[in-house]
Amino acid sequence: MREVSLGDVCDIKNGYAFKSSEFQDKGTPLIRISSFDNGPVYFDDKTVYVDSKYLNSKSAFKVEKGDVLVALSGATTGKYGVYTKDEPGLLNQRIGLLKSGVSQDLDDKYFYYYLSVLQSEIFRKAGGAAQPNISTKAIGNFKIPLPPLDQQKKIAAILDAADAYRQKTKALITKYEELTQSLFLDMFGDPVTNPKGWEIISLVDYGSFKNGLNFSRDESGVTLKYLGVGDFKSLYKIDDLDTLSSIELNSLPSEGYLLKNGDLVFVRSNGNKALVGRCVEVTSGNRKVTFSGFCIRYRVDSPKINPSYLAQLFRNKSFKKQMLQGGRGANIQNINQKILASIKVPVPKLSIQNQFTDSIIAIEVQKAQAQASLAQAENLFNSLLQKAFKGELTA
Repeated sequence: MREVSLGDVCDIKNGYAFKSSEFQDKGTPLIRISSFDNGPVYFDDKTVYVDSKYLNSKSAFKVEKGDVLVALSGATTGKYGVYTKDEPGLLNQRIGLLKSGVSQDLDDKYFYYYLSVLQSEIFRKAGGAAQPNISTKAIGNFKIPLPPLDQQKKIAAILDAADAYRQKTKALITKYEELTQSLFLDMFGDPVTNPKGWEIISLVDYGSFKNGLNFSRDESGVTLKYLGVGDFKSLYKIDDLDTLSSIELNSLPSEGYLLKNGDLVFVRSNGNKALVGRCVEVTSGNRKVTFSGFCIRYRVDSPKINPSYLAQLFRNKSFKKQMLQGGRGANIQNINQKILASIKVPVPKLSIQNQFTDSIIAIEVQKAQAQASLAQAENLFNSLLQKAFKGELTA
């Protein structure tokens, strides 16, 4: 298969260093590294804007529908985004802008699927540095396999079909998660306003907190399963310890550092603000597992509270937002035992908590089946993707 330099079929350029003093609440959206994560650019309450006059004075940094963005530096080097908004935006610094429409030899959809391959190449080239970074010049030198245009379209159609199956399964999992929260609100009401008048308690009166384990990387002798902050990205329940990493310790830690069924573990501190305050429930049986020093464990010691109810409570968006404000009126960078102990928690009758938990178990069974289907869909898609850019996928 013919290969060409990416710079020969794309227009590639850097973003512009807009000053934070120029940020405003409305106008033209400013695309920053936090605006995308291997998919469409998203807009939320953290999106910033600049004066629309810059669309003329800084027109070289205009982002238009179909443009591709690549993070050039930092821990997120290589992640990509696709701009899908009809109205143009502007590009901030540390981001590369790739316009694929400049060449009639490259199909846009084929190029989109190439981005995960490009990301892998960027990781390989930039991954060894303490502060990974890559230049737009280096990106332009990467090679892209370029079969005839009709073949590109056929390959893209095959990948479209595989991706549609994958996305449909992801959407089903999301529906199950939404059903859980909908059921929670239906049975208990908004936990912040507490319209049903449930008893209000403090967690410190019904259980105990403990910070996680700090250890040295050169320890050895005892191998133990370990719940780290990275595990919180995709998990809300720890029921399969084989998905966790293992660590080496000089000796087995005390019982307080070993998790038990029904424990809740919170992310105490992390560079990714979205993970701070996230909670997982432990349901993994009696196997020994410890947890990171960047986490806090809460252990219920009262028959009045079902831990599964608490786990769902802390996943409620309005309740978590209240927790992260920490009484300061603005989001905090980390939580601690004092903040968790100060939170006022509504507690319904135990019989209602148990009824809710029984319903959640039934939903989780269906969700687990969907997750198994998603794993198969991901494997199929990745296999086709590898074949496509090795010239092995024929239509």
